[in-house]
Amino acid sequence: MSTTPYVLDKTAAEQLLAQVDVHQAMVTLFRELAAGHAVQPAQQLVEFPNGAGDFINYLGVLAGAGVYGVKTSPYIVREQGPLITAWTLLMSMQTGQPLLLCDAGSLTTARTAATTAVAVDALATPEANRLAVIGSGAVAQAHVHYAKHLRPWQSIRLYSPGLAGKTGAQLLKLQQHDPRIQLCASQADAIRDADVVMLCTSSAKPLLDPVELDKPALITSISTNAPRAHEVTPASLLNMDVYCDYRATTPDSAGEMLLASRLGWSSADILGDLAELVSGKAVRPDYRRTVFFRSIGLGLEDVALAHALYQLKQEAC
Repeated sequence: MSTTPYVLDKTAAEQLLAQVDVHQAMVTLFRELAAGHAVQPAQQLVEFPNGAGDFINYLGVLAGAGVYGVKTSPYIVREQGPLITAWTLLMSMQTGQPLLLCDAGSLTTARTAATTAVAVDALATPEANRLAVIGSGAVAQAHVHYAKHLRPWQSIRLYSPGLAGKTGAQLLKLQQHDPRIQLCASQADAIRDADVVMLCTSSAKPLLDPVELDKPALITSISTNAPRAHEVTPASLLNMDVYCDYRATTPDSAGEMLLASRLGWSSADILGDLAELVSGKAVRPDYRRTVFFRSIGLGLEDVALAHALYQLKQEAC
């Protein structure tokens, strides 16, 4: 038996990813986590000297599949803007040998958006019909892709400061993701009367204060891997119903949670995580106030997709 792992560059990984039901893969892994068949360690942050950047390592064990994996992703500070890449290594729990090494850029985008979609499906009211998207890059577009069928959205309003610099062709391409997409001239216009607001940016600083919303709504946030990055004002957590992807690890990594803890907020205030939501163990929100869902990205999500790609490679051989 060969001990040489499959090595997939960006193109090869994307070709296989197109064959994977990413949303269902995320639902399955959170059910496995709830059942005790998976292990999610905390992220590992390795900071460079002199503020030059960092590496974040995302680990996970899928015991049912017999695999362990780690995705390592650098945030390298440069004059022309940060450089962010990602690679995932998948290893066998039986042989201790490497199975797969793949470029995880597109996988990260897909699992990030699909995880948000799992949260929206679990937390948004059945009657929700107005979706706002803040961001216009690949991650934002992936969020639209995975969320557009979750509710009968009457409108999908999208805003990003970057819209002003896009060409007519680029703007048209954005709108082609769904005929309900409306490109907005301001964030205030995008979030007006929204039932769900998906923050899909790489911002390390707050973009939204929930008091700007017209009514209680669901806010989802991903942010970036810059240290203590956050997309909402930390103090706002004191006045929202808070959920996250995994309560055992997220509060120690999410920037707004770390900062809010200095203001009296506690991780004990988290009402549920995705493992609890998909297994029916978490209380659903009543929308007496705004609901906040925070995802930092879990190694298990990366491992699940890497394993799906590995299985496809095995089937093709």
